[in-house]
Amino acid sequence: MKLIGPFKQVVTLANLPLRGKISDDQLEIIADGGILINEDKIQKVGNFEALQSENQNVEIEHIEGVQTALPAFTDSHTHICFGGNRANDFAMRNAGKTYLEIAESGGGIWSSVQHTRKASEDELLTSLLERINFLIAQGITTIEVKSGYGLDVENELKMLRIIKEAQTKTVATLVPTCLSAHLKPRDFEGTNEEYLNYILKEILPKVKEESLAKRVDIFIEKSAFQPAESKSFLLKTKELGFEITVHADQFTPGSSRIAVEVGARSADHLEATIDEDIEFLAKSDTVATALPGASLGLGEKFTPARKLLDAGAILAIASDWNPGSAPMGNLVTQASILATFEKLTTAEVLAGITFRSAFALGLHDRGKLEEGLKADFVTFKTDNFQNVLYNQGSLKAEKVFINGKNI
Repeated sequence: MKLIGPFKQVVTLANLPLRGKISDDQLEIIADGGILINEDKIQKVGNFEALQSENQNVEIEHIEGVQTALPAFTDSHTHICFGGNRANDFAMRNAGKTYLEIAESGGGIWSSVQHTRKASEDELLTSLLERINFLIAQGITTIEVKSGYGLDVENELKMLRIIKEAQTKTVATLVPTCLSAHLKPRDFEGTNEEYLNYILKEILPKVKEESLAKRVDIFIEKSAFQPAESKSFLLKTKELGFEITVHADQFTPGSSRIAVEVGARSADHLEATIDEDIEFLAKSDTVATALPGASLGLGEKFTPARKLLDAGAILAIASDWNPGSAPMGNLVTQASILATFEKLTTAEVLAGITFRSAFALGLHDRGKLEEGLKADFVTFKTDNFQNVLYNQGSLKAEKVFINGKNI
């Protein structure tokens, strides 16, 4: 066993609820704390000196200076496997061009599809690992990664194989998701329904055969796939044995209800969610995932996070890091800004980027500093955990531990 510490504060997030609002006085904060590790799991969290006296022969890993420890973060929605760059989209959007005008000029998702198809496997793997390391440096140790810039058998499988290979080259946990239903590619001759059937018959069986992903996503929106065809597709993917998640209510409402009806793990975006669907989400186990990076990138309103929490929903917060609408990739900055606009407590934000985000990925073994859970945690050089959100991402992680090892 190994004892790590002392920390000025250890914020455990222990005993916090999975759903609904949380006040900051519900946070367990251990002063002068230590974390006792047994192999890759947390054995105990408590006062450092007390743990040391209780475990005379334990290995000590001393923490120098004033540092505060938090559970490591989970980013439950990213598109970080991609080729190319869409800085021109951002510039055009800020200059007043519409989504359609940008797409017609060669931008939009289709631009990323073309760049990703052209990129070599080595190029995609190298850039993916660079982005993974950027996230780890923020204290993010569990990362969902979507396909969705291939949009045919060859290139969707290429993306998912690269994500699988990346897992062999990082100690972070990668959770691959097949997003072949991002939109119907321009070079597919057929209807939306025919393309969705193509995914079901040609892509997903191979994904399953090679164990490339256990999750399937779809973008339900006027510019992508329509509600009825999407619901049918999702039910069929469940029959194939996949878990599902949904890009829902980004610009128009209604699709979050479909996510709940089909038993999706999460409904992500929700910027356009209406009050009656907030209640529908709140009564389900489908996680409502806010993506403030997309709101910032597009200049759109934020997910109604306060209303969702007050209604009793499970709220996660993720970065949506992608080359088009959310190029920042800084989860803490985005979550801090969301908190300002939606009046979220520090406890609600921390829950949203730790155990609630992990739950959105079907992971129950992380996100809190409790006995038996995965020993993933992050430290910051501060004597007050509130400074992490207060500094809106400018206070950088000092140390990142995965499975009890400082990486």
